[in-house]
Amino acid sequence: MTHTIMPVVIVTGASRGLGAAVARWLAKARAAVTLISRSENRLKDVAMEIRSLGGKPLVFTADVSNPDACRNAVEVTLDRFGRIDALVNNAGIIQPISSIARADPDNWRYNIEVNLLGPFYMIQAAISSLRSQNGRIVNVSSGAANRVLENVSAYCAAKAALNHFTRVLAEEEPELTAVTVRPGVVDTDMQATIRNEGLNAMPDQQLAYYRQLKALGELEPAEIPGRSIAWLALHAPTEFSGQFFDYDDPRIAKPALKAFGKKLVTLRIVE
Repeated sequence: MTHTIMPVVIVTGASRGLGAAVARWLAKARAAVTLISRSENRLKDVAMEIRSLGGKPLVFTADVSNPDACRNAVEVTLDRFGRIDALVNNAGIIQPISSIARADPDNWRYNIEVNLLGPFYMIQAAISSLRSQNGRIVNVSSGAANRVLENVSAYCAAKAALNHFTRVLAEEEPELTAVTVRPGVVDTDMQATIRNEGLNAMPDQQLAYYRQLKALGELEPAEIPGRSIAWLALHAPTEFSGQFFDYDDPRIAKPALKAFGKKLVTLRIVE
């Protein structure tokens, strides 16, 4: 009788939205998932869902802008599961929503610390274990990496830097498969923040675009890009390393749909 080895994946920003969706799909694949976020209560709710889907959750409360917290998260994962097969750097913030001239320097710096330094800290802490597993790193980026979006300069800069950082990582670490992915415009708390805080900061046309997406039901449910990201974490081939993908790229979306199916039936926690 053969036993299937349970993959071990760390997911940051896992307490809600896209990160929680990624974790649910991983659980459907019977993965062990370390759930990292600043919100312990929400993490515990997601952990319940992971168990109901057949996965093994490990809850770790941390802010990824803290390098010590990132190292501790990796150590706890290794103590519990013995190895790390993949890392999904999903934790991110969009604030400050402000012009460059008016942006608070501390808020601007914190955005870079979460969106760019957080992935760096997590990768550096986990890289030895990932090498031994020929592991995968999925850095969640944004279309903002390539587009000029007024009043979210820190977010645009951080995501552009994350893309190029991942290309360098792919060159330096041929044992790993490292990619970035654009998850699309997803119906998450980040979009709610844009609609609310953008009122006094964004041009009217830009704010109207985001509000219209919500009003017309055109925001993507988190489970759709989450499925693509979970597939990349488990199955991304080595030739993908260094590339920036759209979540609906047929090279990802089709095999993800085949691997996981259309629906994710789980115990849903009301937030």
